[in-house]
Amino acid sequence: MAAIGERVRVSGFALAGVTVYVAEDPAAVREAWRTLPADTGLVIVTPAAADALGTAPLEETRPLTAVMPP
Repeated sequence: MAAIGERVRVSGFALAGVTVYVAEDPAAVREAWRTLPADTGLVIVTPAAADALGTAPLEETRPLTAVMPP
């Protein structure tokens, strides 16, 4: 399980054992997505991270991707 996005929105997930990728800009979001381990089953992204990724990665069936509410 992983979370990608702005520090203020994803930091708390680390307390639950989620691997957190702090990404404050679109390039960092795309880099975090590229470096996800192959066995990642769920990725939680912030709305800004989802915008940076575009629709293609979010439409894939693996990993399952959830966008946080605004």
